[in-house]
Amino acid sequence: MSLLPFATVDVFTETRFGGNPLAVVTGGESLPDAVMQAVAAEFNLSETTFVLPPADPRHTARVRIFNRTEEMAFAGHPMVGTAFVLAAADPGLATATFEVPAGIVDVEVERDADGAPVGAKVAAPQPLSLGETVAPEAVAGMLRLARGDIVMTTHPPIVASVGNPYVIAEVDGAALPRCDPDLAAFRDALAVRPHFGTRLSIHVYSKQGRTLRARMFAPLAGTWEDPATGSANAPLACLLLSFEPANDEARFEIHQGVEMGRPSLLDVIARRTPDGIRATLRGTCVPVMRGEVDCG
Repeated sequence: MSLLPFATVDVFTETRFGGNPLAVVTGGESLPDAVMQAVAAEFNLSETTFVLPPADPRHTARVRIFNRTEEMAFAGHPMVGTAFVLAAADPGLATATFEVPAGIVDVEVERDADGAPVGAKVAAPQPLSLGETVAPEAVAGMLRLARGDIVMTTHPPIVASVGNPYVIAEVDGAALPRCDPDLAAFRDALAVRPHFGTRLSIHVYSKQGRTLRARMFAPLAGTWEDPATGSANAPLACLLLSFEPANDEARFEIHQGVEMGRPSLLDVIARRTPDGIRATLRGTCVPVMRGEVDCG
């Protein structure tokens, strides 16, 4: 019998049962991939992480991230939440360096006046990269919207990534609450885009200045809707900065999960750097559960 400790935390919120829940399993380096995936499916959350010994001893940990159906190269709320859990166990932890498939993730732990962790700030592992555009009709069809609900003023729907790709599209503010994923349309869209692999995740947003409202849908990966998506909002911030040539930095307040009853708040900063536009994102966490998982 292999019993591994776990903790769950709500990420990008100061309110328990808000934000995006995350399960953090400590250990499990001897577990087969299939068992890790089964544990993640059992938790049935957007993501579950396994904290493992780092390949480089100078780093804090190697972190494997699984959604309900597959391993992920990078995800934002797992980095914030995993750092929070480790900081709660180690009062001296001020910074963390995580090894993930997308690269190295640097994290700054945030603590309150009593030294208790309250959240973290995460630097995305890659600069902004852009892929193909997607027809607005296709996005509208996948979300049961009208073609006119897709806003094309700044950019068309486009694949963007800082370690994990998303189709990012701006929608009319009145249309955002009406988004309703059509699973068959998602499957059809992926069938004509086999180069997307198994992922077709759509991140939509509306904006008023630097304040954004966002929703993310990945039903083919088992996440009908995500309450807070750091790895989607980070490239969104970078993308918007790319259309502001006079600015070297832009800070965005991003609200997500409102329609799900799990309101989340992400603070994202995009900056121009010598190797491209990079993002950092920060958020707070609330502990929820602790226990052991029997991995057989």
